Amino acid sequence: MEKVVLGKQEVVRAVVVALLAGEHLLLEDVPGVGKTLVAKALAQSIRGKFARLQFTPDLLPSDITGSMIFRSDTREFEFSRGPIFANVIVADEINRAPPRTQSALLEAMSEGQVSVDGTSHPLPKPFIVVATQNPFEFEGTYALPESQLDRFLLRTSVGYPSPEFERRVFETHRNGQPVEKLTSVVDAEQVVAAQQAVGHVRFDDALVDYLMAIVHATRSENGFDVGVSTRAALSFYRGCQANAITMHRDFVTPDDIKSLAVPTLAHRVSTSDVFQGASRSATEQRITELLQQIPVPV
Repeated sequence: MEKVVLGKQEVVRAVVVALLAGEHLLLEDVPGVGKTLVAKALAQSIRGKFARLQFTPDLLPSDITGSMIFRSDTREFEFSRGPIFANVIVADEINRAPPRTQSALLEAMSEGQVSVDGTSHPLPKPFIVVATQNPFEFEGTYALPESQLDRFLLRTSVGYPSPEFERRVFETHRNGQPVEKLTSVVDAEQVVAAQQAVGHVRFDDALVDYLMAIVHATRSENGFDVGVSTRAALSFYRGCQANAITMHRDFVTPDDIKSLAVPTLAHRVSTSDVFQGASRSATEQRITELLQQIPVPV
């Protein structure tokens, strides 16, 4: 992936961690910095099916999940699958669609299936949603519901490239899109096996206590109106295991927990003096300060 996503090693690691953990990724940034490229590179690398959903104010839930259509030849209704039936989904500018449409993703992200007319349809495995959103202050955006934010393991940004890497982008794009030439290194079955292996990464009791101390601090410390949910704590746990694998380890260390705390928890808490979505940096700073107050096990 780093062959085409130039100079963004941490972003590449974040999407791989989310994939291995069986979770999803939220990229919040200004348009045009390569958010969709990250997801395309992932799909190419795992030989997976890629689909892009452009969220607009008039997008309907059925445009995502699919719908029942009447076949004139058989005179029966048949389910026509929507673009959600892919391995890597880019939900582009997700916060430009109203909450009713955004909610169509909830079942898919949580259960790995969609329900249409009372029938459940399983999604392919592996399945990951890489959602992109413009900063909350941009025109025509909606704040994502808390229940939807809780489905994203990580929230991070791509950011502008350095002049050195931006110059290389010019050079690599002279003859088309380099991501289309990216060769896969694993297939879907190997990714599913790797996801199962994540659960076997060792997590010592002392580190579990450290993780829980961070989680419970968001629920009890002054300055937090809404703390981390149990679902978020479990995602945090799995994310640390997945991060250990990306670092070539079969055990979790305190560094795994500290490195994931901010991108995993900041979008899942509500602080008393910052309304939801208005100031990402202020909430992330709160989590950083919280980490400094909790002793690290040695």
